[in-house]
Amino acid sequence: MNVLFVLEYYPPHVGGVETLFENICTGLATTGHSVSVVTSSLRGTKDFEIVNGVRIYRVHVPNRYLFTLLAIPKVYWLAREVDLIHTTTYNGAFPAWFVSKLRGKKCVITVHEILGSYWKDLAGMGWFSARLHRLLEKLVVLLPFDKYVCVSRYTCNSLRKAGARNEKLEVIYNGVDSGLFSPEKVDVERVKRIRRSLGLDSRFVYTYYGRPGISKGVEYLVQSVPLITRKIPDSKLLLILANDPANRFESIKKMIVDLNIEDRIILIDPVPRIELPDYIAASDCVVVPSLSEGFGYTAAEACAIGKPVVASNVASLPEIVSGRYVFVRPREPRAIAEGVAKVYKGNIEDKGKKVFSWKECIEKYLHVYQEMVGEEYNQ
Repeated sequence: MNVLFVLEYYPPHVGGVETLFENICTGLATTGHSVSVVTSSLRGTKDFEIVNGVRIYRVHVPNRYLFTLLAIPKVYWLAREVDLIHTTTYNGAFPAWFVSKLRGKKCVITVHEILGSYWKDLAGMGWFSARLHRLLEKLVVLLPFDKYVCVSRYTCNSLRKAGARNEKLEVIYNGVDSGLFSPEKVDVERVKRIRRSLGLDSRFVYTYYGRPGISKGVEYLVQSVPLITRKIPDSKLLLILANDPANRFESIKKMIVDLNIEDRIILIDPVPRIELPDYIAASDCVVVPSLSEGFGYTAAEACAIGKPVVASNVASLPEIVSGRYVFVRPREPRAIAEGVAKVYKGNIEDKGKKVFSWKECIEKYLHVYQEMVGEEYNQ
């Protein structure tokens, strides 16, 4: 099987989408399939390189939105001998679909979430920007792809409501690295060192990690800190926060200063992924205050390690969260504070753990490919 991926971002860019496609691409390449990726150039990356058997072609673009147009020549050139093209929402969708029609190739899109009318409700999203993003989302949904893979039932239902034909929809959950995010893999001594180095030896620690994106609800968590402090005086928020988008990152830092809670929060840069499970294990709970999630990697990874999770009861999170958890209303600092206090008191749900396997995920994608291009690839 020869597959061309068209993705606006690919590692080393950090994010759940990047994690998904790195695992799919590497998984396919290591099992003998031919895999190429067209993606955006990043600072310090090469125009072409081979990583884990995956051929990566990077296009220089001044911003992510122009990838939609500037990627077309490279995609057209590479698509001449591939079996199919795989893309994702949002800015890689049009060049992938357009070239698939020019070259007569099948094209599949992975859809992470459909926000629709919720664009206007996202914190920090202005009226014009919300309308523009909603329009772009509609245009992507209306493109007649051969197959739509959704990362959750929630996303599938949203896409169906947006007008996608039911027979073209498939649900394939993302995987979680069980070799990394597992209680058995946690380094207990390192966990102790982390807590000691951050001055958290005897404190109750609630953690957020990830990007300060407009749908992540980080601002509501920060606003809940004074309320949590009243309920749990000896507590601290460990905020492992990426600095992208920069304006959102600076806004969160300013909010911390304005609320005068610098001494209640430890703000650190993202840690290497291989060290992340130990930081999760060093926490007493993980908070996922999202306003929307197509899958919710933070929730899935924390649950895989066995940490209690306080999560918004929205979108795909009820599908993904398992083990020990508390669901709370989104956008409400008071609800977040009450959820964290429930974990502190041990008043939490405790249900069986859900397993999201990368092996199963990749096998299901390969099955979709085989159905699209013909039975000759089923051997």
